[in-house]
Amino acid sequence: MDAVNEAESPATVSPPADDAAAGAGKPVLTHLRQDGTAQMVDVSNKAETTREATATATVQSTPEVLTLLGTGDLPKGDALAVARIAGIMAAKKTPELIPLCHPLPIAKVTVDFELDTDSVTVFATVKTRGVTGVEMEALTAASVAALSVYDMIKAVDKHAVLTDIKVLAKSGGKSGDWII
Repeated sequence: MDAVNEAESPATVSPPADDAAAGAGKPVLTHLRQDGTAQMVDVSNKAETTREATATATVQSTPEVLTLLGTGDLPKGDALAVARIAGIMAAKKTPELIPLCHPLPIAKVTVDFELDTDSVTVFATVKTRGVTGVEMEALTAASVAALSVYDMIKAVDKHAVLTDIKVLAKSGGKSGDWII
């Protein structure tokens, strides 16, 4: 066994850090143990509350393509209908895509679109009643919906750009509510 493998062997891995001790007044990345290795956060002691998050993503394109997008006249069909379903499906698959996300009982997912002259903005909102938030599910829904829009318009605009993927708002949980 070489030195790298020895250093990574289970015998040299430290036990998970105690969250209180790791905090000591400094910001702590909760998905990392004291030794720097990844961990799934223990949420077993958290209160179950209603939690909601809204995320957004934007696809920039040409005015001509945005007109086709709005009328559903793209060569591949109604891109927004396809993107809406893709976003909903993506929210439900988030723990399969993001390694340390907890599987959640998703109560509701909405995916909506705002068309402008040179862009379409995706708004994805995810709701649950659980012990951890749904920001990652909302981000995944918005991102995949935007990717689906790109896939549907690439035949008429290979230069479309995905941008501004972010959480706009969240509610519920210990950290409370906030909005951008």
